[in-house]
Amino acid sequence: QVQLVESGGGLVQPGGSLRLSCAASGSMFRIYTMDWYRQAPGKQRELVASITSGGSTNYKDSVKGRFAISRDNAKNTVYLQMNSLKPDDTAVYYCHYQLLGSDYWGQGTQVTVSS
Repeated sequence: QVQLVESGGGLVQPGGSLRLSCAASGSMFRIYTMDWYRQAPGKQRELVASITSGGSTNYKDSVKGRFAISRDNAKNTVYLQMNSLKPDDTAVYYCHYQLLGSDYWGQGTQVTVSS
């Protein structure tokens, strides 16, 4: 069973950048599609970006052109580069994968975009 640990969140001004990291344990990381979700106060958790084992990506429309998901299978790590951040990006960001119908989540990292 893969364990996920996020890092890289923090407080940033509008227009700024952050890079989130998700470090995974286990030898089978390379075969999983990995996702970044986020959840803002009072709102449902939403899918932000996904990357397949082959490197194909998909993004929520509101972050296209600003965010980039990537992975380094040799390091068992997935990243989310976040540029041109807006206050609406404020949320707890979670790393995620699914295996045999079960969902696995990291503990989350807080991103706050505010002046």
